[in-house]
Amino acid sequence: MKTIAIAGYSGCGKTTLIEKIIPCLVMEGYRVSLIKHAHHEFDIDQSGKDSHRHRQAGASEVLVSSSKRWALMHELRGAQEPSLEEQLQHFSPCDVVIVEGWKNIAMPKIEVHRKLSDKPLLFPHDKNVVAVASDETLATNLPQFNLDDAEGVAQFIITHLGLRKPILQMVK
Repeated sequence: MKTIAIAGYSGCGKTTLIEKIIPCLVMEGYRVSLIKHAHHEFDIDQSGKDSHRHRQAGASEVLVSSSKRWALMHELRGAQEPSLEEQLQHFSPCDVVIVEGWKNIAMPKIEVHRKLSDKPLLFPHDKNVVAVASDETLATNLPQFNLDDAEGVAQFIITHLGLRKPILQMVK
């Protein structure tokens, strides 16, 4: 399982770029997963639903399953947040995991930057940045992509990670 981070500061367009990259990779036949780091408390459950009530009652894990999807919610209950490596172990096999957030972790990163951002660039100080997606041309030898060039970024990911062309199953 190969990983690449889409990194940058809040409001720079990471999520928008990722939601355009994923279909490009899927159309090429790759199985893609995503892990997003939230810097704040979040809840995917709805207050009043059975699963929420069970978590509130003290369950450490609650798995909700249907014919369309399943989700596992794990309460840390004061325990330390697991590392990215520990979290990646929960994924089913896939070709590539896109990591959103964790901008300080040592892994290949595509930096997303906006001209109007008042935040500093990551690449001058982060040797793990392998490319930049921006709405302006930057002074760097790194490969650069326009923020709207999701297909170019997806092709870069395929090449940079050395992803093998998936064997598409024949439909009978």
